[in-house]
Amino acid sequence: MAAPREAVCALGARLLALGPDSRGGDPAPDTLTPIQSLTGAFRERRGREEATQCVFESLKHILKIQLTEMELFTEDPNDNRNEQLAARLQLSAECFRCLRNACVQCGKNQNLIRNVGLVQLATQILQVLHRLKGFQEDVLSAAFRCGLQFLGNLATGNEESQGVIWKNAFPDMFLNYLKCSDEKAVAYCCMVLFSCLSAERTDDLLTHDRGIELVKTVVNICRTEPELDWACLLVTDQFLKCPDVVAAVYTKLNNRERITLLDLITAKLNEKMPSSVTASTDASVPMRVVQFLAECFKENCKAVLGFASAIDEEDEEALIVIRLLDILCETTSNHDQFIHLQNSPGLVETVVELLRRTHLAGKQNRNIFSASQSSAVTDTITHPAMGFKAHLIRLIGNLCYGNKTNQDKVREIDGIPLILDNCSIDDNNPFMSQWAVFAIRNLTEQNIENQQVIAQMERQGVADSTMLKGMGFQAEERNGKLYLKSSKNNP
Repeated sequence: MAAPREAVCALGARLLALGPDSRGGDPAPDTLTPIQSLTGAFRERRGREEATQCVFESLKHILKIQLTEMELFTEDPNDNRNEQLAARLQLSAECFRCLRNACVQCGKNQNLIRNVGLVQLATQILQVLHRLKGFQEDVLSAAFRCGLQFLGNLATGNEESQGVIWKNAFPDMFLNYLKCSDEKAVAYCCMVLFSCLSAERTDDLLTHDRGIELVKTVVNICRTEPELDWACLLVTDQFLKCPDVVAAVYTKLNNRERITLLDLITAKLNEKMPSSVTASTDASVPMRVVQFLAECFKENCKAVLGFASAIDEEDEEALIVIRLLDILCETTSNHDQFIHLQNSPGLVETVVELLRRTHLAGKQNRNIFSASQSSAVTDTITHPAMGFKAHLIRLIGNLCYGNKTNQDKVREIDGIPLILDNCSIDDNNPFMSQWAVFAIRNLTEQNIENQQVIAQMERQGVADSTMLKGMGFQAEERNGKLYLKSSKNNP
């Protein structure tokens, strides 16, 4: 039930009338009751609107006393004072609940609370609470959970409060609670961090010596606690916006954390974008991030060849290469937003060479890269490299779409015969023949030289004419020269 003006004012007056409670003893028993009543009153919009600065100054005074006593306890722990500490934690938790409720959809209260200095005090208390690890878990966790919720509500939609919280909480308080064992506290901390981050503050992650540690910690939370949505949102909707942060943290991550980050990037790329997003607007993942990942792929792609001889299907470096390839396939499919990837130096050459190596590895020994036309269900269906060669061919096709420079490069390094040699149905590479058709089309579109290469291969018997017709092409001789054209039986 909404509290009338008189009720909120009366409760505020009761707080003002409370004298300073004695240090070293229990909090005054009549202190908790009016705060609990205010907490209830602030659940209603009318009650929040009637709050005055004096109320928040009184809460600050009460919290300041609790901070002093808690600091004394951390300096000189004493089992005989545990009950006193528990009472102070309970009182602190109730103050935070009251402040949390006061901030809900009320910019006036957010500003009053910030202006009386409660942000600085709250972060100080949260830091002390972090040092009380091992104390009565339920009492302690209630205090720091409510404190983090208060900061989250204070930051929501209030840029000035976000700035003050960031100034006081970054990086130490954030790191302490991101690394704590209380799952709810981790989630609330991620919420506060998400609310406070901006483009300018994201730059602080690069300039502060513990900034990248914070990003790395969030990525690790995504790996170990994937159900914590706030952590995942921090990565996909905040950190990914800053390519320099992505590059800096990627070098610090272990392989498992890199896999997690790449999975989050893939999920972001697969999000359905609004129809208003065009080539002129920001992509879901910045171009510079994808360019960085393309460089990572070029540098480390040979790691996937380990699958040709290793029994271990959990080779983390190889798994990273597979995820990088998936990202490059997805981004290059979006020609409008990621057209510049076609100009990535050495990328098309790297992909063709990797296709050559995996194709050769599959011929030398029986492995995941070997062509298979067995109708029987085998264990390879779950192998992480399933479809890898098909994706390489897909990427070649994407990179050559409408790009004569890349079309010519593929021809010059003998990539066309290689693709034609991978046109057969292969159970280890579903849809590979379809991707080969796609790649050949993009390689030959408005490229006479590439058409002539394929036509000459057919004339020499190197390329199977039946196979070419099945792909929708046929060779034709005009004026003594061979050309490739679409056949009438084009599928």
